[in-house]
Amino acid sequence: MKHIYDEVALATSKLITRKYSTSFSLGIYFLDRKIHNDIYAIYGFVRLADEIVDSFEGFDQKGMMDEIRQDTQAAIHNKISINPVLNAFQDTVNQYNIEWELIDTFLKSMEMDLTKAAYDAPSFDTYVLGSAEVVGLMCLRVFTNNDTQLYESLKEPAMKLGSAFQKVNFLRDLKADYEVLGRSYFPEIDLASFSDTDKTHIENGILADFNEALVGIKRLPKCAKLGVYLAYIYYRSLFKKISKLSPNKVMHERIRIPNYSKFGLMFDSIIRYKLNIM
Repeated sequence: MKHIYDEVALATSKLITRKYSTSFSLGIYFLDRKIHNDIYAIYGFVRLADEIVDSFEGFDQKGMMDEIRQDTQAAIHNKISINPVLNAFQDTVNQYNIEWELIDTFLKSMEMDLTKAAYDAPSFDTYVLGSAEVVGLMCLRVFTNNDTQLYESLKEPAMKLGSAFQKVNFLRDLKADYEVLGRSYFPEIDLASFSDTDKTHIENGILADFNEALVGIKRLPKCAKLGVYLAYIYYRSLFKKISKLSPNKVMHERIRIPNYSKFGLMFDSIIRYKLNIM
């Protein structure tokens, strides 16, 4: 009867993904069906840790991060967990040989949010590596299905895509991160006097990440290419929208792509994909 519990565990991660991210849910829909559950499982795990540091203020966040680290290790070792999200995640980790180093690096970045309010260049790079780039590598393990040579050849662009997504999120969430959570991620930039020069500097780095990432997307296996491309197009469109706005506007509003626009981007991306004009 364990299969019933496993189904519930996967359904939990799927619900978390759909509740928190319309864009990633759309992207996952266009992955090959056989890997849907694995990407839901990864997203569910990532969101679980992210919520601890972002939403559980007033609780023992450090204790909960210690607990999730221990429970994740135990789940992977025992190949089961009474936490449905960790149960789904461990199955994907064990099936695709996702290294503990990737998971550990991710958790360390989440822990940084408990203590750091401002980042210098080295700590920013460390944070982006753990919070985004290694998550891209976890997904790449699934996409390449234990093909080590293919995985190694796509590592760098996968990391660049994760980096671009995270930096766009930082720009989108400047107001909440700075005013609500008291965080300033971008190094050597004073958000109290956020300028056009600051914004352009950040955007140039994101654009370079996007361009390198697209090279890798075009080389992804068929099971993953369209879904990842859709996520890329959505974030690139969000980036373009933010790029057209003033620093003051970005600092005081959370920029979004409306759902009806997301569906328009989806259809355009599918056509581009089928015509091989990505």
